[in-house]
Amino acid sequence: MRSFSWRGHRYGGVGRDHWWRANLALDPETDFVAMYRHLLQYEFPWDYNQALSFALFRTYAVPGVGRLLFETGAFTEQVQKRYDDTTLLLEPPLVHGFEHPEARTAIRRINRMHRSYDIPNHEMLYVLSTFVVVPTRWIADYGKRPLTEAEVVASTNYYRTLGKHMGIADIPATYAEFATLMDDYEAEYFAYDEGGRAVADATLALMRTFYPAAAGDAVELFARAVMDAPLRRALGYPAPPVAVQRASRAALKARARVLRAFPARTSPLLVEDLPWIRSYPDGYRVADLGTFPVPGVRGCPVRHGAGDAVEPGDAVDAVEPGDLATADHPAVPAAPSPVG
Repeated sequence: MRSFSWRGHRYGGVGRDHWWRANLALDPETDFVAMYRHLLQYEFPWDYNQALSFALFRTYAVPGVGRLLFETGAFTEQVQKRYDDTTLLLEPPLVHGFEHPEARTAIRRINRMHRSYDIPNHEMLYVLSTFVVVPTRWIADYGKRPLTEAEVVASTNYYRTLGKHMGIADIPATYAEFATLMDDYEAEYFAYDEGGRAVADATLALMRTFYPAAAGDAVELFARAVMDAPLRRALGYPAPPVAVQRASRAALKARARVLRAFPARTSPLLVEDLPWIRSYPDGYRVADLGTFPVPGVRGCPVRHGAGDAVEPGDAVDAVEPGDLATADHPAVPAAPSPVG
């Protein structure tokens, strides 16, 4: 098929199985960043965006996590910015690799925010496990093709590396170990908490704005229909009618069948291409993303010394010895939501 452009992105000019073949030629032990990039930015961008959104909902159902997010106010009072910052900070390692200066700046920003709170390792490890397991299961259920064993290994190695850069201890070695950890943790810790519910409500309200206003109720109903029963119970959400649940899941499977006939995407879908990333119409610097917690304010209990009293853009946060300063980003244009 000849290549063509649609809504600013390139498709075709290669076989429909192009990215499957590209990943088949790579080693998941050494090429895991490239393999994961192919999956997230080229072959399954919509699926990964949805799956990682539902991974966030799972973290809200753990009272320790959901309550802390509520106490900071970031996910209830500034939910759009918090959503955008999280997504934008997670992208540089994927685009550039973990050793790139901009990726290192993004990870330092994430680590500085996390160090401002007394977050136990087991909660950090659980959140990491949702990023490994939830998208893999989503694609197994709703993707246009299943992931290969090597792609699962690559995805696992990607988040193992991210976890190491974040200083998380006792990281599982395999996908199966991550899956066991996530399932066992949820069985023990999933429970209703007012703070977690408030954060989930705010996120659902944000998701409604991603689509035309008339579709808002349907979007929320669909989200609850796709959630599994333990997650709904922990968040205190009523189960939609069984017929709605079946129809929602059937629609996702039908979409997957249709996409098998689509040509391969040949230009990457970047976070800044997503129309629901709206906080920075005039551009942004990675070093300025996220929050800058003040000890004693909005759930921030941890004092780390004078070096932590930094403001957005301060060099101490953006640069370490041997690192380069991060590049500025120009204004990011809004683009239509992709089909897949």
